[in-house]
Amino acid sequence: MIAALSTRPATSPPRQDRLPLLVAYLRNVVLAPGVAHERGHVLFVDENRSLLGDAGIGMGNLNALSLRMRELFGEALRLNARGIILAHNHPSGHCHPSRSDIAATRRLAEVARALEIELIDHLIFTREAVYSMRAGGLL
Repeated sequence: MIAALSTRPATSPPRQDRLPLLVAYLRNVVLAPGVAHERGHVLFVDENRSLLGDAGIGMGNLNALSLRMRELFGEALRLNARGIILAHNHPSGHCHPSRSDIAATRRLAEVARALEIELIDHLIFTREAVYSMRAGGLL
């Protein structure tokens, strides 16, 4: 699936058309069968929101995820990414962000801005729903 996302057609579709594909991919990764703990993943995209790469960014326990920003932004810079989409799951089934999710996202957004990288969204997935921090006004 990654190769299909990263291949650019001769006439690139509008940026918005790519987002549903990227979100679907993230859902499959963070909600992989057998995952009973928080799992984080990031997509690195170019200025057209074409996929440059992706990476797991941490595993946690049932209620928390440890995120290593140095590694995340090191890879973003290595790929010359212009944007990142972050996602993690909430095995509890509660889709809304915790206080630590909100604080970490705001910190990530500040660092990203300083590096001229757009934090496009931070998505929280459960089996039944997805929460977008951008749509929720938290970015």
